[in-house]
Order: sequence, then C-alpha cells, then structure tokens
Amino acid sequence: MATTAEYGLGEFTYPRGWFMVGASEEATTKPLAVRFFGEDMVLYRGESGRPFLVEAYCPHMGTHLAQNSTSYVVTDNEHVEGDNIRCPYHGWRFGPDGQCNDIPYSPAKPPKKACLKNWSLTERAGCLWMWFDEEGGEPDYELPAFEMWDQPHWVNWKIDILGELESHPQEVVDNMVDKGHLGPVHGSTDMVLFENVFDNHEIRQILTAGHKTLAGEGVEPMTNDTWYTGPGILQSIMVGEYPSHMLIAHTPVEDGKIKVWHALMVKVANEVPTEGDIAAGRGYQEASLAAFSQDFEIWGNKRPCLAPMMVKGDGPFDKLRIWYKQFFNPRARAGEFQKRANGKYVSNGTLNNPWDEVA
Repeated sequence: MATTAEYGLGEFTYPRGWFMVGASEEATTKPLAVRFFGEDMVLYRGESGRPFLVEAYCPHMGTHLAQNSTSYVVTDNEHVEGDNIRCPYHGWRFGPDGQCNDIPYSPAKPPKKACLKNWSLTERAGCLWMWFDEEGGEPDYELPAFEMWDQPHWVNWKIDILGELESHPQEVVDNMVDKGHLGPVHGSTDMVLFENVFDNHEIRQILTAGHKTLAGEGVEPMTNDTWYTGPGILQSIMVGEYPSHMLIAHTPVEDGKIKVWHALMVKVANEVPTEGDIAAGRGYQEASLAAFSQDFEIWGNKRPCLAPMMVKGDGPFDKLRIWYKQFFNPRARAGEFQKRANGKYVSNGTLNNPWDEVA
C-alpha cells in the first residue's frame, strides 16, 4: 500500500490523535504482544486493574517481554507483579513508569538507562485508548465521552476485532465524503441529503436516504449522523425503532497498514436490558458489521488513490484531504489546514439538492 509521503500528507509518518489499541478484555495479567506506529509493544493489566502499554524489548539483552510461555518467570506467575512486568529471560522488573526497579541476581542499583518507553492509556467504553503525537505533546482535543455506555436502556457494545488491513488510513477516512459509493456498495436509495461539515479536528457527514432492505416501500428515509473526532475515531448515530450508536476505530500499525475495530450500542425499551434485548442488540451489531465489511473488502483489494478523479456529484474529497493534513504536520500548522477546510458542503444529485439547483 502507499505511504504517507506518497499521499503528500505532511512531515510526519503517523497522524496525531487519540487511537484505539485494544478492547478492555485484551489487557490481562498475561502480557500481549501488539504493534502500532511501527513499534513492537506489550499490553498488560496490572494487579491494581490498570492497563499499561510499554515497548516490547528489554533494554538488558533485547528480549521480547511478551513472547514467552516456558520461562519459569511465566510459569511461576511472576510475569506481572503488582503493576510491574518482568523480563522472562533474566527477570529484570520494570515499573509502570518503565524504569527498571529490580534485578533479582544483582546487588547493584538498576542503571537509569534500563528503562522501557511507555504510553499512557485511557480505558473508556470497553476500549483502550492512547494519545499519539510525534512531537510528544499533550492531547489538544478530548477523547470522546461515549455517553451511552453503561446508561439505562442501552445495550453496551461488544468489540469486533477486524484485524489488520493493508491500507493507508487515508483510504478509510475518504469514505466520509464519498457520496457515490453509498448506492452501489451499501444499497442506499432515494437519497434526500448528503452533506459534510468540517469543524477544526472534526468532520461530520449527514446522510438521509432510503435503503434497499432496511427501509421498505413507504417507510420514511433514515438519517445517519456520522463524525470523526480526530483521524482515528468514527462514531455514527442512526435514529429509528432501535436507535444505535456505532464505533469504528482504526490505528496505524505500519506506514500503509492499519488495525480496525467495529462496535455498536443499541437503545431498547427496557431501562435494564433483558436477555432478549441483549440478543436483539447483538443482531443489530451483526447487521452493522456486515455493512461495514462491504467497505472493508473494497479497501483490502484496491490500489492506492493518491489523487481522486473528481466529477460532478462527488463529495468534497479535496476538502477532506486538506482537513486530514492537519494531523500529519506540526500542531502549530493545524489552524492553517482547518481554515482551508472548515465549513459546510452540500453535495448535489439528491432530492433536496437536484442537479439543476446546485452547481
């Protein structure tokens, strides 16, 4: 797949922002090998219940901290002690701050250089989130609150792990303005409205349309309100008999490869969801996943689109790609790209905006 440089996005290889690194259930006292942003990492949960993310290789002799099942450090359940992690090779122990705090066979104080790079995690809505910034700065926007999580009437989502996709995230984000694929791929019909709103670090898509199977003849068109918060977190709300709240998250693994997750929460009539409500919610999530998988298949089998060939009726791909550049350049330049993209763009070729009324 093409690289960030080939798309001409900016100075940095990876975008700045909040990113998902796993489902909450994946962080346990058995360390897990993961890879993001071109680095091998280890995800684990300390005995306090806090999740941690550290670099994978021990600074002593380069041992991978998670790729072991036979060392006595592992079989004696010493791999994670408190909130610390031990190397399975020589038993060096590292604290939550990444600093080595114990060398079991040496009376010497651990060297200051014996330190693991570590990343702070926030656990929210059944997911693990990290802030990534090649400049090393603090977050410049808030992680979404996911307000419906654990609220009355809502069936919490279960995370679908879709795995890795050989695609640059640019191809995924392009979907926010891709009006033309909604009929051929997803079955949208009688499109009433398609608009995009760019607002600093957020982009929104409002779609009102019928559907070949979800909305039968004579049924009111459905409205989907979909938005990105930063470059890696998409949420979408659909209003209907069972209102739903969808999550799609994607995080760079390498330059040109991403890991992808999907989930869906559903609102039901009962304040405390029954087993039947939960089963119905899972059914809705499966339907949502099937729709998203239609996109996933296409992304995995296309060549890079370095410059869309825009025609009348397309959404504002040009503005989307300007907006996206803010995350690949120094944050001091973010306002420059936001100013060039911010605003509302209503696409033509819909019932509300027919060809003869919109240029």
